[in-house]
Amino acid sequence: MDLPEAVRARLVSLVAASLGDVTPLPAALKQVAGFAPARRARLGATAIMTELERDEELRGRVGVQARTRANGDALDVAALAWLERPEGWEDAVRRAAEPTPRKSVDAQHEQRERKLRERAEAAEQALRDQRRSHKEALEALKAEVSTLRRTLGETRTKERAARAEAEAARERAEESVARLERELRQLRTQVAKLEEQAGEQRRQARSDRDDVTVRARLLLEALNDAAVGLRRELGLPTVTGNPGDRVEAELAAEAAEGTREPTSTGSMAPSSPALLEQYLALPKARLIVDGYNVTKSTWPTHSLETQRSRLLALMSALVARTGAETTVVFDAAATDSRPVVASPRGVKVLFSPSGVIADDVIRQLVAAEPAGRVVVVVTEDREIVADVRRAGARVVSPAALTRSG
Repeated sequence: MDLPEAVRARLVSLVAASLGDVTPLPAALKQVAGFAPARRARLGATAIMTELERDEELRGRVGVQARTRANGDALDVAALAWLERPEGWEDAVRRAAEPTPRKSVDAQHEQRERKLRERAEAAEQALRDQRRSHKEALEALKAEVSTLRRTLGETRTKERAARAEAEAARERAEESVARLERELRQLRTQVAKLEEQAGEQRRQARSDRDDVTVRARLLLEALNDAAVGLRRELGLPTVTGNPGDRVEAELAAEAAEGTREPTSTGSMAPSSPALLEQYLALPKARLIVDGYNVTKSTWPTHSLETQRSRLLALMSALVARTGAETTVVFDAAATDSRPVVASPRGVKVLFSPSGVIADDVIRQLVAAEPAGRVVVVVTEDREIVADVRRAGARVVSPAALTRSG
């Protein structure tokens, strides 16, 4: 419907005052919103009405802001009704356009004046309250400034006292440093004198010790000459052997048939590196290693190739240190292929034949050795441990081998 001119003018005025608070705005109204409120109504009236008639959502957002600025007269009611479009809004717009009786106009004017007076009184009361609050804040600030000034004065007094005390302490420290430097010079002089005296005493002691040494040497030479002359005069034969040689020879013959152990090995655990070192220190020691039994218990998460490489590197250092004849046996009974392995110097590497487990190869190697030779087997396999011990071999656990490196 066509808006009456008065309603249209009031509508444009309300919307122009509210554009700064409405978001989002269409592109056509963004430039208008950048004007001052009075210029918005004068220069952007056409754009405002065009966008409001076209965009219903925009009318709703503008209506929310315009309602906060309306004062309740007939034109404002009509403008809000056109924006919000409630039921019967056309009647509200038409009533606003009808001529108002004189009495009604006077009543509206009186109502508007009464509202303006109420607003003025509220503004005056707010101004009085604001002045009172400002006065209280000013008094509080004055009190705070007074406190700060008093605190500043006390701080300056303390600072002057602290500076005076620091100056006195500095003077005392300088006096102490000068006194300590004098004492240090005196002590250095005393140390130099004492060092000189100590050097003289050392020279005197060395001279005395040389004299004693010469006298003792002359005495020993005289005794030696006397002993040689006495032996030549008595014609004594040269003494060979010891009184206990015969008893030791008899005991050695009785024990030759058994297996001899170093005295200290009985108290050592099979996992002790010292036990392995003592075994390999015996003459012509022979070392046999159950390869995968050692590597799988020591490096279980590594591949077989890595396990073999780490074990052979460990064996290289051990054989270089002990010189023991060493053989490492790996189980290859379940495969026909044999990996290429770089054997360290002094270490033999064997893979069991197809269908033959490494345990049997180790048993054969132990059985082939002559009785009485020191044969050391490194394994944790209980069956191999029992068999090689019956054959006269010594057994240590893999931990003794890996910890010895």
